[in-house]
Amino acid sequence: MQEAVTGALTAAEFFLRARERLTLAVPPGLTDPKVTPVRGDHDADPVMRKIAEVRPIRPAAVLVPIVDRPEPTVLLTQRAQHLPDHAGQVSFPGGKIDKADADPRESALREAEEEIGLNRAHVEPLGYLDLYMTTLGYRIVPVIARVKPGFALKLNTKEVDNTFEVPLVFLMDQANVQRHSRDWQGMTRHYYAITFGERYIWGVTAGILRNLYDRIYR
Repeated sequence: MQEAVTGALTAAEFFLRARERLTLAVPPGLTDPKVTPVRGDHDADPVMRKIAEVRPIRPAAVLVPIVDRPEPTVLLTQRAQHLPDHAGQVSFPGGKIDKADADPRESALREAEEEIGLNRAHVEPLGYLDLYMTTLGYRIVPVIARVKPGFALKLNTKEVDNTFEVPLVFLMDQANVQRHSRDWQGMTRHYYAITFGERYIWGVTAGILRNLYDRIYR
């Protein structure tokens, strides 16, 4: 196993590593029930793997926007409070992969435009992280992207209440990552979580950030 990278990476170093280590080849297992993704909710809660494996597969993609500032940041969204699922949670822009989408990259770019008005002219996709499987059967392709500063956002308030940026160095500091638990359908669920001020980043979002650390910082 490679040793963890010590200290923060500059924006240039981070994007160079991402280009070197990631590709835009669609991860195996996105739609194949015979392939179980290595990463997912079962990272923090191994029992969830068996539950997820019998769920119908729901292919999805999210954009992980790394803003190219002197101190790079991650652009995150706060889901609308009135949504029936995951209301108010911190997430990446994204959603299901439509049949009309050429690939997961296209899905993530489209969803980011629809949800927060992020113009794809400001976005440079760099590669995919490992496929992430959720307990409910979603198989999510995280698309790491460099975002040029100077963008303007227009939120779709039917889906998003707010957006905010968190320093990448904070999210990649594993001292800020905790393992929490909560009751879910009569079971105790375990998951990763990061607290940033009043923001509580947990579940799938924290799990994908942990995978980002493993792929780029180790």
